[in-house]
Amino acid sequence: MVYDRYGGPDVLRVEDVPTPSPAAGQVLIRVVATSVNLSDWECLRGSPAYARIGGLRTPARRILGSDIAGTVEAVGSGVTRFRPGDEVYGDNLALKGGFAEYAVAPEHVLAPKPPGLGFAEAATVPQAGVIAHQGLAGVAAGRHVAINGAGGGSGAFAIQLAKRLGAEVTGVDNAGKLNFMRSLGADHVTDYRSEDFTLRGPYDLILDLVAHRSVFAYRRALAPGGRYRCVGGSVRTLLRVLTAGSALGLLTGRRLGVLAVKQGPESFAPVAELCASGVLAVHIDRTFPLDEAPQALAHVGEGRALGKVVVRAS
Repeated sequence: MVYDRYGGPDVLRVEDVPTPSPAAGQVLIRVVATSVNLSDWECLRGSPAYARIGGLRTPARRILGSDIAGTVEAVGSGVTRFRPGDEVYGDNLALKGGFAEYAVAPEHVLAPKPPGLGFAEAATVPQAGVIAHQGLAGVAAGRHVAINGAGGGSGAFAIQLAKRLGAEVTGVDNAGKLNFMRSLGADHVTDYRSEDFTLRGPYDLILDLVAHRSVFAYRRALAPGGRYRCVGGSVRTLLRVLTAGSALGLLTGRRLGVLAVKQGPESFAPVAELCASGVLAVHIDRTFPLDEAPQALAHVGEGRALGKVVVRAS
């Protein structure tokens, strides 16, 4: 599934391309499943502006899809951790290529797939699970946590993790996801279209997965000593959090900042083990065949997905 210009799902098309060959330190994967992340939607549209890094006018990579799971088909020179036939998964954010039958990925971004997870389940973890896990660092029992965008992929993991830590959880998303957030364990749910969650609280932590409100609203909603962490959002919002948000935090005893997500197997493998052991449930809303990847991207990008969406190549 390729694209040569930024735009909506209509710019995507199926095309036969040569099977890639792994270079030194790379692994060729026969892709079984690739989960859809909001980052895929952003790179498709070329918006926010940071989605065009490496390709200002045209996409840097013709094939989207970074959270992949499949079997090793071949390895490049210097690869020592994997061999053909191994089942692997990982976040191939730099090279992407998951919406295809084959993809190449650096050895260091991959991990052995846990036996307790299917390929589709494993593909949901590397980005969404890590954002949730790292975004909730420091949460303790009795704390009040608000998760904005809680009905999507990262949010579904975050609600479960926060409840496992003993927190009181407010989930924020659109009205179509309220029951889903309740089913995950959220104590309170809010439709952002009809109610401003920042007028409630106070919250000890706000994990913001969409970041559209002002830093003044977020600061107002935090308890003394509270923290606000955002992931993604417009460039304007991110800059305001980094500048005005940081200054407001220093002045008021609250911390506002952007979550710097640490990537790699050492970050996502612990979350996958929680899923494999049944501590965390993997919620896959829909699975699409490869030739319906445009519909899968739209389902996520338009905010309709309850949890994760997966594209299966085989």
